[in-house]
Parts: sequence; C-alpha cells; structure tokens
Amino acid sequence: MDYVSALVPPVVMAIFFIGVVRVIVKTQGGGAKAKEDAAVDAALARAEGTRKASAGTDA
Repeated sequence: MDYVSALVPPVVMAIFFIGVVRVIVKTQGGGAKAKEDAAVDAALARAEGTRKASAGTDA
C-alpha cells in the first residue's frame, strides 16, 4: 500500500499540469486574440513614447 501513497502526488500533479497546458493552448488565438494584440501594441507604444520623452529631456 506504500507504493500507492507514493504514486498519488506525482499523478495528481501530472494531471494538473496537463490541465494547465490544455487551458493555455485553448486560450491562444480565438476571438480575443485581436483584443489582446491591440492591448499589447498599446502598451508597447506607451512604453516607447515614455522612453523617447525621457531621452529627449535628458539630452
């Protein structure tokens, strides 16, 4: 019976890990992809604008 108690935690973790990977794969793309891409592009544009503005005031 010791072997069962030794195998349960790794099996549970493996099942959980497979579930997490499946959720990640399923959420890639789809209907929300354009919205997510737009949010990333906006964040990058803000960061680039901030970087250029701070570089312009230091020089």
